[in-house]
Amino acid sequence: MSGRLAGKRIFVTGAAAGIGHAIATACAGEGAAVCLADRDFDGAERAAATLREAGHAALAVSCDIASRDAVEAAVQRAREALGPLTTLINNAGMNVFHEPLAMPDDAWQRCLAVDLEGAWHCSRAVLPDLIAQGGGAIVNIASTHSFAIIRGCFPYPVAKHGLIGLTRALGVEYADRGVRVNAIAPGYIATPAVEAHWQGFDDPAAARGRIEALHPPGRLGRPEEIAMTAVFLASDEAPFINATCITVDGGRSAVYHD
Repeated sequence: MSGRLAGKRIFVTGAAAGIGHAIATACAGEGAAVCLADRDFDGAERAAATLREAGHAALAVSCDIASRDAVEAAVQRAREALGPLTTLINNAGMNVFHEPLAMPDDAWQRCLAVDLEGAWHCSRAVLPDLIAQGGGAIVNIASTHSFAIIRGCFPYPVAKHGLIGLTRALGVEYADRGVRVNAIAPGYIATPAVEAHWQGFDDPAAARGRIEALHPPGRLGRPEEIAMTAVFLASDEAPFINATCITVDGGRSAVYHD
């Protein structure tokens, strides 16, 4: 199959819905064989089946990235089905938002386990394939929380700041072996989870409108816009981009004040 990612074998976490689903779909559309990994196996399988029906190579696996054993088993399943992996896209994560001193005891550990350690579990499992093949790419889906703070969102930005550190450290460590490690920092993206959040307001449309007005384009981002950035970083079009982060937020982070 032709395309910008022809010949790539890509492991995408959190691929059952939202940004991860958009990334898996875009990668498959560009010729990659994709493994859709998610705790929601049924959702991942539905997404993979849709891709297979369209003629793409797609596999679904159940995977809780907070578990190193689960990650290694899922990666091995993908390797057996698709061949040695060429690309990892660490998208899976969870929102954990608290005022620091009011945070439940287990919230810190769960947030770090999923949003930071999970990316490391997956990277550790896939890196041997990349190194053995003389190169490959890892793309970490970070957040604008990686460099900006909203009060009451602790400890999520701690984990996302750490994910940028992981990106830079691994990118430098393995650059001379052909491995590129980069991150994408999405801003407000209209995912199903974000849309569901607004349904908790008395006036969901007004709540959404207030957030849209904060952005220079006057709208939220779309999952497909993050996906095409991931396609670029996963492709051979970005051979000298490494250990960095691309912000995709419509210019929101450049605004001095509202």
